[in-house]
Amino acid sequence: MKNYYEILELNPKASKEVIDKAHKALVKKYHPDLYSGAQKQDAEKKLKDINEAYYILSDEFLKEQYDKELNKASIQNGHQIQRQESNNFNTTHKKTKKVEPSKSDNKHYKVSSFGSIVDFSKQLIYDLTKNKEKRNQIKDMTKKDIFAIILTIIVVIIIGIILWFIPFTNGWIRELLFENPLFNWIGNLFS
Repeated sequence: MKNYYEILELNPKASKEVIDKAHKALVKKYHPDLYSGAQKQDAEKKLKDINEAYYILSDEFLKEQYDKELNKASIQNGHQIQRQESNNFNTTHKKTKKVEPSKSDNKHYKVSSFGSIVDFSKQLIYDLTKNKEKRNQIKDMTKKDIFAIILTIIVVIIIGIILWFIPFTNGWIRELLFENPLFNWIGNLFS
């Protein structure tokens, strides 16, 4: 797995602005027009990697998914190193202890793959069902959305009433409410 942070020469905790600045600086540094021959091909390859890294790290959702995959990969590499050390220990001490791979080692998802979508969906369902803090945040957002919708309806009604009493727009409002087929059909539903 490519380490996009190393490609852009960044710290994994870099902000969006820092990522943008690093990308611009590296594009200027490795632009193929500055090189010739084999160096130009190397620069084109490097620029392709830089643009790929920037594409992933500049998008918040893709960056989050990539960070999860990178974390999984580093944990798996840690398990592999432990297994190698364990195997070296076993061979030097004439022990034949078999190290079983963990179940999590079988999952390898690319960023933006179907597996990462499934993982994202699982996390969302978990947040909605088990994570009280996230559930409360979603409830608060829903309350704010309902308040905004009701407030919008009230503002539209007030504007309609104001337009009703302005002589210039009174005829237009009458036509809209009483002669419009859609409003007549809605009125007939409630009659």
